[in-house]
Amino acid sequence: MTTWFITGASRGFGREIARQALDRGDNVVATARRPEAVSPALPGYGDRLLPLALDVTDEAQARAATATAVETFGEIDVLVNNAGRGLLGAVEEASDAAVRAVYDTNVFGLLNVSRAVLPVMRRRRSGRVLNFSSLGGFSSSAGFGIYCSTKFAVEGISEAMHAELAPLGIEVTLVEPGYFRTDFLDAGSLHTEGTVIDDYAATSGAMRGAVPGLNHAQPGDPVKGATAVLTLADADAPPVRAQLGSDCLEELDRKITQLRTESEAWRHLALSTDHDDAPALV
Repeated sequence: MTTWFITGASRGFGREIARQALDRGDNVVATARRPEAVSPALPGYGDRLLPLALDVTDEAQARAATATAVETFGEIDVLVNNAGRGLLGAVEEASDAAVRAVYDTNVFGLLNVSRAVLPVMRRRRSGRVLNFSSLGGFSSSAGFGIYCSTKFAVEGISEAMHAELAPLGIEVTLVEPGYFRTDFLDAGSLHTEGTVIDDYAATSGAMRGAVPGLNHAQPGDPVKGATAVLTLADADAPPVRAQLGSDCLEELDRKITQLRTESEAWRHLALSTDHDDAPALV
């Protein structure tokens, strides 16, 4: 029986992953800032569901939750770093406090939980880590620059974790969803900056105006997305990155083409900076 440790499990992707894991007979440690919201959202699973309080920005609480999980189930097989928050506004519009808050959850929170759980997996030389990134983890956009920068950070951290942990029997995969019909664009998950600079009306301002119309009309189905996450957790040779959603694949293709085109156009500049005695690029 597999034991899951899921952050942000009271709603959205976290809740649906927990539900599907429980439905197939697994144990789930479902953590949330408000654990009292977990049991009503996931009724009828008895002792296989362990709701725990966890604000991922609190490292001591992450360690305590991990200890309780191990005491209850004996092990943690799959860690899902799902908890996150968004920030909508131009980079210049974003206050220091708002930027730090989104980094505290999306980056430092992920690190807090990983540091707490990884010793459990390393002792057993076994485990799976699924770090939630985003389409915004490889392609930033006006209005979401700060949020996307946190996911760029998660991508870099996770690549290194993959290299460091694979020799220890622990697989790390980045989950990169596109726009899914969760509550991520609701006010409870997405903070919109109050500062508005008119010069950004056509860029981040346009995004700010478009978001309400996108909410709960996104193309991605979170039930199917959660099923895909379970597939990744079970895979014998999981990928380092896994895109979810047709919109994510479309943006990935566009970004690869953009990078290749720009690189080729400026290749001469890159090559001009080597020492004269450097080996020639084949």
